[in-house]
Order: sequence, then C-alpha cells, then structure tokens
Amino acid sequence: MEHSTDELDGLVRKRIRALRVAQGWSLEELAGRANLSQSSLSRIENGQRRLALDQLVTLARALDTTLDQLVETASDDVIISPMTDGAHGLMRWPVKSDPGMTVVRQRMTEPPPDNPARMRAHPGHEWLVVLSGTAVLMLGHRRFRVETNQAAEFPTMLPHAIGAEGGPCEILGIFDRDARRGHLRDTRRTGTDCAPDLPHTT
Repeated sequence: MEHSTDELDGLVRKRIRALRVAQGWSLEELAGRANLSQSSLSRIENGQRRLALDQLVTLARALDTTLDQLVETASDDVIISPMTDGAHGLMRWPVKSDPGMTVVRQRMTEPPPDNPARMRAHPGHEWLVVLSGTAVLMLGHRRFRVETNQAAEFPTMLPHAIGAEGGPCEILGIFDRDARRGHLRDTRRTGTDCAPDLPHTT
C-alpha cells in the first residue's frame, strides 16, 4: 500500500508521540533530550509545525530508534505463507526485515542422539520454544528438558542436539544467518539434531 505525503507525515507524528509515551517521557523530557523547545515538540506532534529532516534525525536518536524506523510504512505483503518440507516434517518462514533470519516449526518424534559425535557445532545463535510435548536439548555435556511453553536460547558453537521425550513434540525455532547456514549442511539427516535441517532456498 502506497502512502501519500500527508499520510506519512501524520504517521510519523503519531509515531513520535507513541514512542515518547511508551518511554514514559513528558513533552519537556523528550524536548530536552532532542535539544528542542517544549512548544516546538508539541507543535511537531500536533501537526502545527513542518517536519524538518534534521529534527527527525535528532528525535529518532533521542527516542533510541533510527530515521528509517521512524518513517517506515507497512507493505502490502504483510501475510507470509510457510514453505513446507514434508520429508523433515517442518514449515519455514523467512523474516523479510532480516533476510538472514528464519523461523521454523517442526514436529519431532525421536530422542536426541546418544552419540556425542552426532552433535553439531557451528557459528550462530538459536532460540526455540516448545509448542507441545517435551523436548530434550543436549548442549555440550549437559542435558535439558524443555517443557511445553518453555524456551531455550544458546550459541550454536556449543555442540548441540535436540529430540523428543515421552512422545512427539513440536518446536518453533528462530535461527540467525550463521545458524541457518549451519543447518543447511547434510540435508539427508533427520530431525534428531538440534533444530531441523533447513531446505535450501536462494
């Protein structure tokens, strides 16, 4: 959806006020942080003063955001359909704002491998939450039970593997660029390792 100049102008003003309120700051407090007078900031928020680029940069910095985030608008393709990999029992969604990041949902039925040699280590960081059942996360020499609605987060340079305990479990994982690359290797393996082997896409 394209935004007219007036719509974008109004959106930015509302966003400035919303961010200020979310921080719990008064007009006076934000004006002081942005080196503006309180009356100038009030007129900016209320649409009584034009938005100058230098002021937007200063306000973005004072609000702990960036100019790009302050003026960004939603695109038409808000809804993202998953790519399904039936062979590995998973669904994958790309994160458009960060092309290197991937969200994956997978159903696991097997326990993690007993052999430490089958545990992986690679650059990256992973976060996962158990949607149903109980998962077992092997991390180095430690073993963690992750129950439904519990999450785990860890650097993937630690040898790791994940599987189910006492029946099937479903996990939702978020992988950064390096972790995703690590799981693109050896795609013939099943979902007994930590997080699924992600199908390769360009």
